[in-house]
Amino acid sequence: MTRKKVKLAFITNDSARKATFKKRKKGLMKKVSELSTLCGIDACAIIYSPYDTSPEVWPNTMGAQRVLAEFKRMPEMEQSKKMVNQESFIRQRIAKASEQLKKQSKENREKEMTEVMYQGLTGKGLQNLNLGDLNDLGWVIDQNLKEVYKRIEAVKKGSSTSSSSSVAAAAAAAVAAAAATSQSVAPPMEQKPAVMELGLDPMQRTQTEWFTDWMNSNTSDQHIGYGHADEMILPNFNDNHNANVWPNNFYP
Repeated sequence: MTRKKVKLAFITNDSARKATFKKRKKGLMKKVSELSTLCGIDACAIIYSPYDTSPEVWPNTMGAQRVLAEFKRMPEMEQSKKMVNQESFIRQRIAKASEQLKKQSKENREKEMTEVMYQGLTGKGLQNLNLGDLNDLGWVIDQNLKEVYKRIEAVKKGSSTSSSSSVAAAAAAAVAAAAATSQSVAPPMEQKPAVMELGLDPMQRTQTEWFTDWMNSNTSDQHIGYGHADEMILPNFNDNHNANVWPNNFYP
């Protein structure tokens, strides 16, 4: 159950006023004590009332005198900087309430003109609006258009960023694939004719290697074949070879 809001006005009933004083005085002393204990600050409270012969002081007379002496040592400008009385306190509350009222009125007017704008989009006429209403309606339309353009720009930037990132990712993937392919494909190795060693002695192995080298060097432009006259075409030997094919006496 919520507490009923108390009207800030003088209580005309004596008994009710006295009861309220005692209850709120006790609460005020408790709040000052909690503030000093929790925040570690110097505070005091002095209360005069027609219901007591002597004023009530918190925490005690010496503590209150110490706080007041410290206050008097401050410059006058600092003393009155945040000092308020009943009149100034009420004025501050009135100014704060006026600001809140102005803000709420602006919000209500904006909502009203937004509803008129939507009604105009459905085809309802604007003949009943005066010049002030039309000015407010134009301002609301401009604000909505700015918001629409801002969202369009945000969508464009998001799409361009995503497309550029996808292109960059595809390019990186292509480069990685090309690098992997180049590493996986080994370069072709030069094939050399293998010399079969079928139990040959050193002399026969030398002759066999010589014959293989000679055949490889002459297959491109010198070959044995049949000419037009069905004659055997023998290879031309250079000066390094004799007329004999075999350069040693092993083969007669």
